[in-house]
Amino acid sequence: MAYPPAPPPPPSSGAGSPPPNHLPWAIATTILCCLPAGVVSIVYAAQVNSKWSAGDQAGAIKSSNNAKTWAIVSAVLGVIVGAIYFFLAMAGNSGS
Repeated sequence: MAYPPAPPPPPSSGAGSPPPNHLPWAIATTILCCLPAGVVSIVYAAQVNSKWSAGDQAGAIKSSNNAKTWAIVSAVLGVIVGAIYFFLAMAGNSGS
């Protein structure tokens, strides 16, 4: 008596754990620093886990790197705009 063929193995979600999604940094920089760049960072951060579970390891790593990059861009823009605002406010107060 022949046995039926074994079922195929479940799809592999990749070896190890997914790359970091940097979602906390994305949210923090969106709220505290620069809204447009922070939103882009959140979008990329939200894609990491779903791409990893779908088996798209390269896409998950790329989204993770993009989320980190945009969080840094948002933080830097927030610091630059804050510094400009501070110096303009100080210049306005010195003339009074």
